[in-house]
Amino acid sequence: MKLQLLPSSFDENGFASERQHLSCFVIDDSVAVDAGSLAMATNPWQKKQIRDVVLTHAHLDHIAGLPLFIDDLFETLDEPIRVHATADVIKILKRDIFNWSIYPDFSELKNKKGAVLEYCAFEVGNEIVIKNLTFKPIEVNHQVPSVGCIISDGKTKIAVTGDTAETDEFWRVINTEKNLNAIFIECAFPNELRELAHNSHHLTPKILSREIEKYTGERCPIYVVNIKPMYFREVVGQIEELEIENLQILRVGKVYKWI
Repeated sequence: MKLQLLPSSFDENGFASERQHLSCFVIDDSVAVDAGSLAMATNPWQKKQIRDVVLTHAHLDHIAGLPLFIDDLFETLDEPIRVHATADVIKILKRDIFNWSIYPDFSELKNKKGAVLEYCAFEVGNEIVIKNLTFKPIEVNHQVPSVGCIISDGKTKIAVTGDTAETDEFWRVINTEKNLNAIFIECAFPNELRELAHNSHHLTPKILSREIEKYTGERCPIYVVNIKPMYFREVVGQIEELEIENLQILRVGKVYKWI
């Protein structure tokens, strides 16, 4: 398995930045988890390959690139873009995004080959198979209906929290999994903004350290994602002060591989 967190911001020289405004992971160049920068940062090969998008929730930073991705590929698609999400998230997309007011309802449109958008609803706790990957959605604690997930290709297995505040179900589920290769966990705000983190259902480094203590499985790398760009340096510094040996910041744009 290989995984890449797509870039979504630029530095003062116009190059991709380590700061993350939008969230979009690409696995094996062919399946996207969330779609924040899906249209903007995928390379030509990924654009040809990605036809399945798994959404953790419907906040804008996780879906912003989805309408544009379908729009860009509209005429060339020979199969629909399949959006995998809970029924609640699909309802939000239909009502608030693909509603003809914000963007066209692609589920009503076709190109010469047929449909261009297909909704695929899943239920929390029920595994789904997408290409060579198995996804197990897990409910997490966010302001809106949200899931994390365990993703496996039969050899490699990773766990992703998505956006969340303190949560127990995620850890309960992954503690039952064997041979976990990596955990990806959010940490949005610095410790000084604990109240804002609480109100928006996100983590700070101090809360993150307590969450990690809930993991009782075999030791594996833990990668921090979803750091709010305005507080990137503060959060990174506070995470480093935790001195948790297997905890590190996921590098935007880097391709991580497991054999």
